[in-house]
Amino acid sequence: MRWWWREITGLVLPVACGGCARARTPLCEACRRVLCRPGGRRVRPDPEPAGLPVVCAAAPYADAVRAVLLGHKERGALGLARPLGIALAGAVRASVALCGAPGGGELLLVPVPSSRRAVRARGHDAVRRIALAAAGELRRSGSTARVLPVLRQRRAVADQSGLGARERLANLAGALEVVPGAGRLIADGAGSGSGGRGRAPGSARVVLVDDLMTTGASLAEAARALRAGSGPRSGGPVRVSAAVVAAPSISFELNRN
Repeated sequence: MRWWWREITGLVLPVACGGCARARTPLCEACRRVLCRPGGRRVRPDPEPAGLPVVCAAAPYADAVRAVLLGHKERGALGLARPLGIALAGAVRASVALCGAPGGGELLLVPVPSSRRAVRARGHDAVRRIALAAAGELRRSGSTARVLPVLRQRRAVADQSGLGARERLANLAGALEVVPGAGRLIADGAGSGSGGRGRAPGSARVVLVDDLMTTGASLAEAARALRAGSGPRSGGPVRVSAAVVAAPSISFELNRN
């Protein structure tokens, strides 16, 4: 019931900008421009984990963007989901374009799952909520998009905070899997099998989505799980790219000179 209480209080209590705390607006125009800047850019962690797909991010993880993400995820500012979804949609478009995917295909957004413990503690599934908002924004702009929450944790993992890049990779190795029976949804849309519902076989594009990329360990493990869970049905590895709302500034390719 925590989500219900947060929705109600957001309607009746004074609000402040989730990025800069300016009064009487959930997100001021200045912070919205920083978060929802046009398009997205390629990001690569250093070191880059094996198996990491092409990842695009909407904005650097700093200042107002950091405050908005934390406000939504940790403090239950659910009204920030829509602008975060708009930002994520831009990163999805950039990721698909960078991979040279054919135009007109359906976009299958696969959220990176949080642990059930974390979702219970927060009172909501932040990444899935943002993914749904991103799919809505993509549809409003003329794309066909839907969210497929087909990944789940198959074993417990340690808290990632405080772990280095190698420790995060070891912590997450083999931790995710495709929900039983869901691999066909991915294979039919993005593999070499039947496209279904009048779509050409393999016409869809699978895009992993998350709110934040730091070391890339979560995205690499999610991509491995998707390929393992749907590849045999499609006659080959499913093509996967990734999009996130934010990443550290140093991960943006323009800053890695």
